[in-house]
Amino acid sequence: MTGRHVLLVAASMLVAGASWLRGQPAPLDVLLFNGKIITVDDRFTVAQAVGVRGNRIVAVGTNDEVSRLAGAATRRLDLGGKAVIPGLIDNHMHLLRAGTTWQREVRLDGVGSRARALERLRARARTVPPGEWIYTLGGWALEQFADDARPFTRDELDRAVPDHPLVLQASYHASYLNSRALTSLGLTGNPTGAIDEAGIRAVAARLPTASGDALARSTRAMIRDLNKAGLTAFGSAGCEPDVLPLYRGLADTRQLDVRVFCITGAGASSPAQVDRAVPLIRAMKMGQGDDLIDQVAFGESVYGPLHDPMFVKGSAPAAEDLAQWRRMATEIAAAGLPLHVHANLTATIGAFLDQIEAVNREHPIAPLRWALAHVNQLDAMHLARMKKLGVMAAVHPWAVINGGINRRVFGDAAAAAMPRLRTIQASGVPWGFGSDGSRANQILPFTTLWWAVTGKMVGGATVLAETIDRKDALIAHTRQNARFVFRERQIGSLEPGKLADLVVLDRDYLTVPADDIRNITPVLTMVDGRVVYEGTP
Repeated sequence: MTGRHVLLVAASMLVAGASWLRGQPAPLDVLLFNGKIITVDDRFTVAQAVGVRGNRIVAVGTNDEVSRLAGAATRRLDLGGKAVIPGLIDNHMHLLRAGTTWQREVRLDGVGSRARALERLRARARTVPPGEWIYTLGGWALEQFADDARPFTRDELDRAVPDHPLVLQASYHASYLNSRALTSLGLTGNPTGAIDEAGIRAVAARLPTASGDALARSTRAMIRDLNKAGLTAFGSAGCEPDVLPLYRGLADTRQLDVRVFCITGAGASSPAQVDRAVPLIRAMKMGQGDDLIDQVAFGESVYGPLHDPMFVKGSAPAAEDLAQWRRMATEIAAAGLPLHVHANLTATIGAFLDQIEAVNREHPIAPLRWALAHVNQLDAMHLARMKKLGVMAAVHPWAVINGGINRRVFGDAAAAAMPRLRTIQASGVPWGFGSDGSRANQILPFTTLWWAVTGKMVGGATVLAETIDRKDALIAHTRQNARFVFRERQIGSLEPGKLADLVVLDRDYLTVPADDIRNITPVLTMVDGRVVYEGTP
């Protein structure tokens, strides 16, 4: 080291340490005080104030304690008694692809009546030129309309939106089209406008999507809607390579207002594809990104023939398919990779655990944080095996919108046990909530929390037999989910040293009537120390 370098290092140390030499830390950038800070730490502490410097929380405590750290330039936010929670985390969403469609979608997440849904469609039609597409790709189902749950008819949609092609995709169950959409897609022989489950993906694939500057605008609008809902981070099941550079560009310029943790892999659907996937798995690396965007797990599919569809009553995994699944899983474990795998039905969950137990004897998987996702038919015996293996449960509440469909497919009693939340909570298996949105399910976290506490789906029908305490539900959507994205030391609770992701609420999550949880509205959302959404109290 030259003399000049020594002087530069010494000077920089003096500047960096100036506030320490004076005995005073640098003042807070943001002070939130006079509130109810629900920290969701290990003791579920409730405080009055939180202080943020840069992108970190530096103090949580009483108004007096934290206010002492403020300076003349500190932004002071008087909460007026409002509750604050950690930023909400979703452990499994399909949102990178959703940015390609968001600008044209009329989302019906949380809409409990047909009348409101139709008015949203009419309102959109009044704002876009005639002939432009209007559609919604999932996130709702007919049974959530408490006033009228009949299928939409072609004539009804023609009356509501006569001058635009319109497609309404209900979850992954059916789609409903007006006459203009049928003509545009060459489906004029369809008299009803209804498309069954087998055809909905083909229809969705033919709808116009955004690219270039339009994709950037659409994606940023979607991220703002996530922030408005209180979401600050999500596990992305699939990080499409044509969309991912947009997110990386936003992250590099500190404009990415949500944390994205990719769940991607080299899935296969035949033995030959497994042969090709093996060297790819061996070359994969996780955790090479940062706290805004990173790849954290292999998934969601391992071997395609064993990927459970949504609305089938049961599965019968074939031995030859399980052998290929095990080949893949063995390579994933040998490479030291986390795994986040789609497993929904009883027989599939049991068969996967058989394979994992065999893999575990050769390559211990507990340090890798493997997780089974969806797990609607998870039972106590599965949970006991998972606990012994160290396997986590990514619980995806499809019943929030699909509860009525589940009753028709599985019967009332079986549907009411999908999933067994109280059993999962009591098992000791680490678990958290993921929506599986934006097509298979709605994406509003307070709707999910309301469902977990009340057992009700959108529209008000009771669909869940085993509910849980609202504290446990909040932990599952914050601190527990931080484990799924390998960031439990960074996010998930409001504690000094953690990243400043938080949400200010218009009412107190801990004390509002349980049926009012779904109506909680964020009035401010902060990500990485930046206010990314600010609404009206």
